[in-house]
Amino acid sequence: MTPLGGNTARTKMSNFNMETRTRSIVKAVSWQLVGLVTMTLLAFVVTGDLGAAGSLAIIGAISGFMCFFIHERVWAHIRWGRF
Repeated sequence: MTPLGGNTARTKMSNFNMETRTRSIVKAVSWQLVGLVTMTLLAFVVTGDLGAAGSLAIIGAISGFMCFFIHERVWAHIRWGRF
């Protein structure tokens, strides 16, 4: 309890659920790097062409980055499932 009777645990929990745009971007970039490497390897196994594999992976990474970022920002505004 705070001196005015508020619940600091609740306030901290509310702050815990918020996420900055920078954090969303960093998470999206790190995830896309994992995906880029994975997609390059898989595309190379299928095509046997490193250039084609790299192109497919980059296209997938760019589109995936945009979709992930938008998805995270939309969910940041949804209250469902939060304390």
